[in-house]
Amino acid sequence: GHAAYGAVVRHGETGEVVAERAGVLGHATNNVAEYNGLIAALTFVASVDPDALVEVRMDSKLVVEQMSGRWQIKHPDMRVLAMQARELLPYRNVTYTWIPRADNVHADALANEALDSHLAGGSGLIERP
Repeated sequence: GHAAYGAVVRHGETGEVVAERAGVLGHATNNVAEYNGLIAALTFVASVDPDALVEVRMDSKLVVEQMSGRWQIKHPDMRVLAMQARELLPYRNVTYTWIPRADNVHADALANEALDSHLAGGSGLIERP
């Protein structure tokens, strides 16, 4: 089936949702989808504040460990995506925390919304605000 990503950007102090991003990627692995969600969120943050301090909270253990530098990135496609993500904000400004999938339902719902939109003939892209 089609792969999709969902990303939610929250204000660090208030927890208020400041942006939602989601998109359909076509046929791709879940890891590619997770990296694309990360890139979408970091791209938004960098556009608002390129010096922001960011805590990324993801349910992808692989992406969290790879982006934290604790696990090697062996797959060439993942290396490219990781480099894209790393180039968006200063490395020292971003930390990564793994969260259980049950704590990431908002992002999952966005990915499903993007898929539903795509299957209904829409763009499959969500950018709010």
